[in-house]
Parts: sequence; C-alpha cells; structure tokens
Amino acid sequence: MAESIKDKVAIVGMGCTQFGERWDVGLEDLVIEAAYEAYEDAGVESKDIEAAWVGVMYNTTAAGTLASPLKLGSIPCTRVENACGTGQEALRNACYGLIAKAFDLVLVVGVEKMKDVGFGGLAGSGPTLSGTEAWRPVYFYGVSPPTRYALAATSYFAKYGLTPEEGKRVLAKISVKSHYYGARNPKAHLKREVTEEQVMKAPMISWPLGLYDCCGVTDGASAAVLCRTEDAKAFRDDYVVFKGFGAASGPGMGKVLTDYDFTWWDETEGAVRQAYEQAGIKNPRKEIDLVELHDCFSIAELIATESLFLCERGKYKEQMSDIDAYHLEGVMPVNVSGGLKSFGHPIGASGCRETYENYKQIQGKAQDPSRQKKKWKTDQRLALAHNQGGHPGKFACNVTVIGLP
Repeated sequence: MAESIKDKVAIVGMGCTQFGERWDVGLEDLVIEAAYEAYEDAGVESKDIEAAWVGVMYNTTAAGTLASPLKLGSIPCTRVENACGTGQEALRNACYGLIAKAFDLVLVVGVEKMKDVGFGGLAGSGPTLSGTEAWRPVYFYGVSPPTRYALAATSYFAKYGLTPEEGKRVLAKISVKSHYYGARNPKAHLKREVTEEQVMKAPMISWPLGLYDCCGVTDGASAAVLCRTEDAKAFRDDYVVFKGFGAASGPGMGKVLTDYDFTWWDETEGAVRQAYEQAGIKNPRKEIDLVELHDCFSIAELIATESLFLCERGKYKEQMSDIDAYHLEGVMPVNVSGGLKSFGHPIGASGCRETYENYKQIQGKAQDPSRQKKKWKTDQRLALAHNQGGHPGKFACNVTVIGLP
C-alpha cells in the first residue's frame, strides 16, 4: 500500500547562488557556489555525501555537471530533467532514495547556465525544443512561450468579463508586487521596483503581455542536503521536513483541441491534489502560509493561484489582487522572494530555489528582515513550491510542500 512522504525526510542545509547574468563563471562554478553554501549550512563536507542528484535541462551528464566540480568520488550521481519542474523533481527523487534507506545523507543541486548560448530566449526553444523531439510542422509550428501564455491571458479576460484595460491592470499589480519583493532580495537578478504605469506602458512582447509581464533568462543554482528525519537533529535543531510531493504530466492535447480551456492548469490541479493529500491539507487557503509558484509570466501566477485552490476559480481579482493579499501578514503571500519575475528562470535551478526561499522563511532567516514572515497560520509553517514546464496545453507540473516537524 502506498505511503505518504510526510515528515519522513528533512532538509538540513540549503544554498543558493546569486541569480543573474553570470558571465564571469561557468556552470561548474555555480554548482560549487550553491553546494558549498548548503554544506556550510548543514555542517558537512563533500566526503560526507553518499549520493547526489542534479536537476539540469541542457547539460548532458551527471558526472560533468556535479561529480567532477564537487570531487564527489565514486558515489551514485543521477541527472534528472522534467522541464521547468526539474529542480523539484531532483528533490523528489532524492527523498525517495532516502526513505528506501539506500543512503543516509544526500545532495541535490538544481542548476542552469542560460546566458551563454548566443541568442535570446530559452536555449533550444526552436522547432526541435531541446534537440530530442521530432519537428512536427503543424503541432509545433509557431510555438513560443509568450504567445501561448498570451492566449491564456486573453482567454481569462474573456471568460471572466474583464475588459482589456481591467485585465492588463490586474496583471500589472502582480508584476509590481513581484518587483517590490525582488528589490529586497539580495540574490535576485532584477532588484528594482516598478510602477503600475510602467508595466502598463512597457514594450509589448505578445499582447497583452509586455516586457514587465515576462520573467528573464538567467544563470543560477540552488542546492540542498537531505537526510531522514530521525537523523536530522545530528545536523541542526531548526531542520525542515517534506510534507508532500505532487507530479503530473498531461497528454498535451491542448495544443490541438479547439475547445481547450486556457484558464485552468489541469496538470497543476493533478499535482497539487497529490501533495495536499500527502500533507493532510484540507483547506489550502487557510492552511498554507507561503507560496512560491511558477510565474514565468504574470498571467501564469494568476491562473496557477486559482489552479492551486488558493482562491476560487475566476475570483483572483476579488480575492487576491488587493495588496493585503500579498503582504506578508495578508491572506496568502505569494512569491515574496520576488518570484521568477525578479529571479529569472534558469530552468533546472528554479524549483530548488523556490524551496530554498521557503526553507529560509520557515526558519525565520530571510535575508532581508522586511521580507521575513512573522505570523504563521499554523505551528507547522506550511510552505508550497510549484513549477510547471511546457506551456498552456502541454504541461508537466511539480509541487512540493515543506514545513516544521
């Protein structure tokens, strides 16, 4: 009979690089930077690690990405990839290795070097995607993330009766909030505030998504040291435990179905239901304290918030867009790290980086006190991380819930 992961695996150390245009370093340097911060946080060294997982989308081998720069020796190193959920997928796989009692102490690193490919946008985002899928002239023709998410935005406006001006202003509030928090996060890529009018008048990328509705292309890495919960006190007293995981991949038929509903992420719903069941969460709006979700575009944050059941379907404007909803003591703080909007999106790193933010917040160690949540809904301090790869109509989604024991 299947068992829940709840409270069985602990995070005893985490690290995160500065995210940005890291022209001065290579991918291996980012791995070292994140891993050694995690080692220091956990009070361990490379020689203590018994197995390692690396989440990376575009590099080809676990040895080249992880084992070589960290001098891990002859231990198992596994490369994991699940599109934009890659970092969380690496965490999930490592956790199940621990509860199988195959290892006692493991390392997870999510990393991506996106800025050195020589062109804008995502590496390998042309007709052949990452170079492994056949080009289907109709199925993939003309696909780009901004255009697919723009279809989601216009569909949402139409379905829920928002005028173009009203809809775009709701999205602008999301970007303003993200940049407000990002300006207070020393590890974010884009550390400046923007105004609602700046967002509204920014150069258009794919209507209604303008420049400030889109996250950046970025370099970065994050890392975690994990053990079984019964061993955690040997490393620290303020460890954090996993409460639930969810993973879902849809059939992708939304790419071709003319009646596809762009306003709801089925894969997010499928993944988060798994995580909530494992964690024993019945009312996420009342029980979840913090959320880091996949805001590759402002509309993605809006629809993901609804698809995670953090507000009612079609009610984002009424229930979430007020500033009190985003304030650290408000009803549902979302992306108080600054989100992908301020950090950018190095694909393999983002999921682990979101968990890093939640881990630090739960411990009361957010880098800037103005971003530190002080009041919690429950003693467990439950925090959720969400990533989804692909674009509307063809998603793979990962959800991770962590909290205090």
